[in-house]
Amino acid sequence: MARGHYRILLGMAAGVGKTYRMLLEGRQAQEDGKDVVIGYLEPHDRPGTTVLAEGLEVVPRLRAQHGALELEEMDTDAVIARAPQLALIDELAHTNTAEMRNEKRWQDIEEVLDAGIDVISTVNVQHLESLNDAIFELTEIRVRETFPDQILDEADAVVLVDLSPEELQERLQAGKVYPAERAAVALENFFRADKLAALRELALREVADDVEARRVARELEPLSKHAVGERVLALVEPQPKSQRIMRRAWRSAQRLGTTMDAVWVRKGGYTPTPEETTQLAALRRLASILGAHFIEQDGDDLVGTVRRVAAERGSTYIFVGTPDESRRREILGGSLLSRMVRELPGIDIRVVANRADRDRLES
Repeated sequence: MARGHYRILLGMAAGVGKTYRMLLEGRQAQEDGKDVVIGYLEPHDRPGTTVLAEGLEVVPRLRAQHGALELEEMDTDAVIARAPQLALIDELAHTNTAEMRNEKRWQDIEEVLDAGIDVISTVNVQHLESLNDAIFELTEIRVRETFPDQILDEADAVVLVDLSPEELQERLQAGKVYPAERAAVALENFFRADKLAALRELALREVADDVEARRVARELEPLSKHAVGERVLALVEPQPKSQRIMRRAWRSAQRLGTTMDAVWVRKGGYTPTPEETTQLAALRRLASILGAHFIEQDGDDLVGTVRRVAAERGSTYIFVGTPDESRRREILGGSLLSRMVRELPGIDIRVVANRADRDRLES
């Protein structure tokens, strides 16, 4: 069975009109004679959205108990059993309740697509996993619901649903996005003009990069068997800052059209502390989300071990983080970085800045 066609509507923030656009496209497909259902719709109590959904068949939701609350989730099996030609499924980054088969809605959507059903879905740019650090620095809010960037890569079409920051703020003030009391708080925080402008730029860039990547892929496809590719290696440690290194390395790998490896070099016989074990689990999970390879190597000679791994993996770029204070003098003094540059000829070494260091200097 052929996989369904996947169309993702991407926006800079809530309220730009992604769900409205999804329903418009669904109604147009229905008018064109296509069998269309709503797999999941989140109207957010917006009257215009609710009215637009009228006349489209809705697949009943599953009810799940979450503590004292009764929540509703998409019934993936029911959507597949209904077997429409097109399913409209809102908010692909949504996290399902623990009782559901899949942790995330994007995984539910994958099952629907694999059943040969076309899907139109929606998402905001801040939910992209590789942008998690950038969004935190921009908004001072850590987004917890993320999805792998490869979902955008594998979609048949990614469409930007755009609105200027001023227009979105006007919609908020008019109560078209949130209730008045919530809108006032939002305008002072996440929906400030400067933050919306930066989010819009991220969304525009993401779609532009997606278009360019598809164009390059088409042009290079006949040459792919003979192409000499780049490969990115991220040098990590069981520390929170290594997640930032991995995300930065992955973004660079995407621009290069290649894959990424992450390596932790553990001193021989070293046993991680409980905190380090937790951080390692987080790094492995992030690698899985990004579609990267996570490698653990024992070795007392860090540079020598990295050199061997780079040779085995064909690495052409290595990303490292800024050192902790305990190692700063040694590393910035030149011993480690100089050795890496000297002993890894032909490989670009890139140091990922720690934004916290910059903030301390500015304060």
